Amino acid sequence: MSGMPVDHYENFPVASLLLPSHLREPVEAIYVFARSADDVADEGDAAPEARLARLHDYRQALEACAHGAAVADASLAPMFERLGREIRAHKLPVQRLRDLLDAFAQDVGKTRYRDFAELKDYCRRSADPVGRLLLCLYTAGTPENLRRSDAICTSLQLINFCQDVAIDWQKQRIYLPQDDMARFGVSADDIAAGRCDERWRALMSFQLGRARAMMLDGAPLARALPGRIGWELRLIVLGGLRIIEAIEAASYDVFRHRPVLGKHDWLRLGWRALNYRKIA
Repeated sequence: MSGMPVDHYENFPVASLLLPSHLREPVEAIYVFARSADDVADEGDAAPEARLARLHDYRQALEACAHGAAVADASLAPMFERLGREIRAHKLPVQRLRDLLDAFAQDVGKTRYRDFAELKDYCRRSADPVGRLLLCLYTAGTPENLRRSDAICTSLQLINFCQDVAIDWQKQRIYLPQDDMARFGVSADDIAAGRCDERWRALMSFQLGRARAMMLDGAPLARALPGRIGWELRLIVLGGLRIIEAIEAASYDVFRHRPVLGKHDWLRLGWRALNYRKIA
């Protein structure tokens, strides 16, 4: 449940007015950690070896802060000491934070995914942990809630992959299953050329159909969670579905029309949130 699927963590619900005030500090601490580690993997011009070495520093700092020990790297100490306080205060599952670091490290070297199972495993570590951490903060981590949260988070990630095909290609990454691409006759050369033909539209329709089905499977979680937390999640779910609609409306041409949510979309989402039972 990491926010609207626009950029990897750019719309994480940081200090949202819909979040209860006592949860804003732990949510921000998780966000700052995730954003910072993601930037290590993705931003700047550092060599892969340097990126992996820095992520190793993050792993050491995480293990230290989770156990109340001093963080050796002074540059990381403030961020991880803050995170450590929230881990201990809310008994956050440290493995989920390790999973995020594993996914970021994978991004440094892996640029292709053989099939959906392989891509879903990446989502299990890059997206699902955020929802699970939030459910822990909400003290709502029942097996069914966790399952639905995973469905929402993976769906958001899949939508983001479709939305950002052109951006990811600039980093020579393709987050579309290779076997699906082959089945629809789409190659890396087609992506490089921004070729939006019938083959591409069929591939994207299939990918977004899978993401929509997963989102709708997870959507009842927003009605299961109480109060403002449930309303926050309704907007997240509806925002993801709205991005799918926008991609479809652009005839799947994400090379020239990267959809984003504007002011009119938010008005529409507010109305839909009031009528959420029609969706979930």
